[in-house]
Amino acid sequence: MNIEEAREYCLSLKNATECFPFDDVSLVFKVEEKMFLLLPLDADEPCVSLKCSTDYTEELRERYAAVEGAYHFNKKYWNTIYLDRDMPDEEIKHWIRHSYREVIAKLPKKTRELYNE
Repeated sequence: MNIEEAREYCLSLKNATECFPFDDVSLVFKVEEKMFLLLPLDADEPCVSLKCSTDYTEELRERYAAVEGAYHFNKKYWNTIYLDRDMPDEEIKHWIRHSYREVIAKLPKKTRELYNE
């Protein structure tokens, strides 16, 4: 997966938006104004940082060379996935969607219900 494919997938999720809140090279994807993914456009190796349930953060890091604790994020909840290592594209999409759903799960009930279809 390349960064453009990752970007397109993020934007395909309901109400996902993109912005540059930190600088002009850190592309952030949000749902309901809450960040679910960061895509650094200046990285030496294409990657995304995303939110992950604590049930899976360590397991993913042990299973894939592509997964590391996210730099500058709480490593208990955030992983970085390198897009051109050993994780298949469909699996990367799964974890992008997982991150999106993790953010939605923390929203008020009335807002969450809009995504339960």
